[in-house]
Amino acid sequence: MTSTARGSWTRTSHTGVTAVALAAAAALLAGCSSGDTGDNPLAGEKAEAGTVVVGSNNFAESTLLADIYGEALRAEGIKVTYKHNIGSRETTYGLMKNGSITVLPEYNGSLLAYLDPEEEQKSAQDVNTAVKAKLDKSLTLLESSPAEDKDSVALNARTAKKYGLTESSTLADLKEAAPELVIGGSPEFQTRKQGLKGLKEVYGLEFKSFKALDAGGPLTQEALTRDTVQAADIFTTDPTIVKEKFVVLKDPENLFGFANVTPLVNKQGLSQKGVDALNAVSAALDTETLLDLDAQVQLEKKDPLDVARAWLKSAGLD
Repeated sequence: MTSTARGSWTRTSHTGVTAVALAAAAALLAGCSSGDTGDNPLAGEKAEAGTVVVGSNNFAESTLLADIYGEALRAEGIKVTYKHNIGSRETTYGLMKNGSITVLPEYNGSLLAYLDPEEEQKSAQDVNTAVKAKLDKSLTLLESSPAEDKDSVALNARTAKKYGLTESSTLADLKEAAPELVIGGSPEFQTRKQGLKGLKEVYGLEFKSFKALDAGGPLTQEALTRDTVQAADIFTTDPTIVKEKFVVLKDPENLFGFANVTPLVNKQGLSQKGVDALNAVSAALDTETLLDLDAQVQLEKKDPLDVARAWLKSAGLD
């Protein structure tokens, strides 16, 4: 089967912001001159020769991934500076094109949905090929990691235990239990292909009822924890999964598309040594590992830079 990347109803940090936010970002970019940039990450000044600028969007996982990339490059003797918490893709993509940022953690399917919302996503490799064809000529993708941060159907621990479902279970395994369960998600989840419509068409799932909440946010997390809903749309690297022992069901038909963590780079700003270092990071990073690292930062309140350095050391990449 084919599917498309998650749309604007999912995590907005990946897919975009409102028109108001876009206008504000554009104004900031337009209003900054080369002589008055200060520490503003939106200033748009080009990276200093010989320095790799690693940027991040304005959510915790992106900052952590940027630190991982940056420290992996430093381990190879490459000079690195950071521009964290810049904003949405609409802003960071422009800064990548003009050379203000050299490296940015991206999500391949979400990036493709930004570049071409109509493009079908049949495999991670096809997604990357399509992205590379549509990127600005100054940019390219490096190797994708197995780690994905995307929509999923998760069960609370009580429900999973009741029906004998585990992390090895698939969405198809939920078919008998689904008529007894309330599922929660954003209002759009009820009608989208990557929602109840697709769950029925692809996996034959028909639920007792649907409860409109938010897009994998605090309302959904609380409802699943309190058993107001027994199943919900939760992002695969959400630390709440660890904290509340939610069980995420596997999606072998890729209904929810692809969102592999992938370095986006400016071709002129990164040496082959840097390319090799980031590809090694991608080879070592999987979803389970990223979930654990996110939990350390967001639940245990550890410094993302310390978490990044510790993981790189454990992976032999320091």
